[in-house]
Amino acid sequence: MTKSTLLLLASASLAGTAAAQAPTAYQASARAIFKELIEINTTHSTGSTTVAAEALRKRFLAAGFPAADVEVVGPAGSKNHNLIVHYRGTGARKPVVLLAHLDVVEARREDWTWDPQAFTEKDGYFYGRGTSDIKDGAATLVAALLRMKQENFRPDRDLILALTAGEESGGDYNGVAWLLANRPEFKAAAWVLNTDAGDPELRADKVQARMVQVAEKVAFNFQLEVTNPGGHSSLPVPENAIVRLAGGVVRLGAWRFPVHMSELTRAFFARTAPTESGQTAADMRAVAGAVPDPAAAERLSKSAFHNAMLRTTCVTTTFEGGHAVNALPQRARVNVNCRMLPFESPDSVEATIRRVLADSLIAVKRSSEARLSPPSPLSGEFTRAAEAVTSAMWPGVPVIPYMETGATDGLFFRNAGIPAYGASGVAIDPNDVRAHGKDERVLIKAFDEGAEHIYRLIREISAGAARP
Repeated sequence: MTKSTLLLLASASLAGTAAAQAPTAYQASARAIFKELIEINTTHSTGSTTVAAEALRKRFLAAGFPAADVEVVGPAGSKNHNLIVHYRGTGARKPVVLLAHLDVVEARREDWTWDPQAFTEKDGYFYGRGTSDIKDGAATLVAALLRMKQENFRPDRDLILALTAGEESGGDYNGVAWLLANRPEFKAAAWVLNTDAGDPELRADKVQARMVQVAEKVAFNFQLEVTNPGGHSSLPVPENAIVRLAGGVVRLGAWRFPVHMSELTRAFFARTAPTESGQTAADMRAVAGAVPDPAAAERLSKSAFHNAMLRTTCVTTTFEGGHAVNALPQRARVNVNCRMLPFESPDSVEATIRRVLADSLIAVKRSSEARLSPPSPLSGEFTRAAEAVTSAMWPGVPVIPYMETGATDGLFFRNAGIPAYGASGVAIDPNDVRAHGKDERVLIKAFDEGAEHIYRLIREISAGAARP
C-alpha cells in the first residue's frame, strides 16, 4: 500500500452514501479477520473462546511470529481460553497491553433478522453478534500487529496482545483476572489500551468526538429484606412484608444522590460542550466550573447518561415476595444495584441507603463485592498519542475523557495499579447502540477507519525515537 493511498484513506470522510467501495489490502485483511471471529461461536452456552484463539494463533504463526510468543492459555478444564501474543520490542520503555475480549452474549436466531452467527454485509453495515461488542476491537488489534510484522516494524517496547474470555459474566472465570494472577508480565505493564470502551462518537456518519474511557463506576449490589410471621390471607393484619418493603423501595426510588464532580467529570463536560449547542452546551460549561451550577445540573440530569455521570446511582432491579396466593407474605426481598462514582466509598453509599429507607425492619445486606477502580491519569503518553492520531485522521475532532457508567475488564488492571484507557477505533452512533441486542452492527466505513486508527495509535505509542 502506498503512502498516497494511506493519506487518502485517512482523510476520507465517513459522510456520504453507503455504496460499497473496493477495500484496500489492509482493509480486506482486517475484514477477513473480523468475519472469521464473528462466525466462530464464543457464547458461554454453546461456544468456545478457545476455538477463536486457536484460529487467530494460526494467523500469527503464518505471519512469522515465534511459536513461544503466541499462546492459548487458561485454567485446565475450561473450554474458554485466552490468546496472548508478544510482539517483541527493544525494551526501551515498559510494555503495553492491548486488550479485547473474545466472548459474546447470547443471541437467538429467532430474535434476529439475520443469523447472529453469520457475518452479514447489508446496506453499508456489518451485522453479527459481537460486531460492536467487541470482536471489532479484537479484529483491529490483530490486523494492526500483523501489518506491523509485515512491515518489519520494531517497537521500542513490548506489545502484549490479550484476547480474553469471561468478560460477559457468563464464564467459569474472568480471563483478565486469571492473567494478572498467573502471568507476571501483565503486572509489569506501563498501561493498557482496552478496545472495549471509548468508541469514537458518530453523528450523521461523521466522527464528532474521540472518546477515551479513563474511569469506571463501581458496580455492587444490596439485598433489602423484610420478614414477618405471615398467616392466612383471609385474616389480614396491618403489618405486611411486601407493603413494608415497597414503602422503603418507593422512598429509595425517589432519592437522588448529590452531584459530585471530579477532575474527570469536569473535563468531560468542558470538552463535550463545544460538540453540543444551545442550552445543553451552556449547562455543560456551567457544571464544569469550580462550583457546579445546580440548575444546570438539574437540566442535564434529565438525560440518563448525564445523570449517571454526575452522581452515584442505586436502582431496584428485582422484587420477590410471598409464597402462596392465599397466604400473608412471610418474606419480601429486592435487589438494589448501585453504580458508585469511583472516588466515593461503599460504606457511605450503604449509610445513605439505610438513612433513606428510614426503617429498622428493612434488613440491608451488601450482596456483592465492590471492586474499586481508581481513575487513570488524564495526562500522559497515551493521551498525547491519542490526540496526535486523532488530529491527523479526524482534524478538529476533540479527544474527550469520560467515565464508563457500566463496567469493563479495565477495572482489574486499575485495581492492580495499572492505568487502563478505553479507546476503540470503530465509531458508533450513540443513538444506534445495539450491543447485546437485536441485529448488532457496525458501519463498514467506520470499521475500515477504525482499523487504520488502531494501527496508527499502536505505532504512535511504540515508535519512540523512530517516530517521524
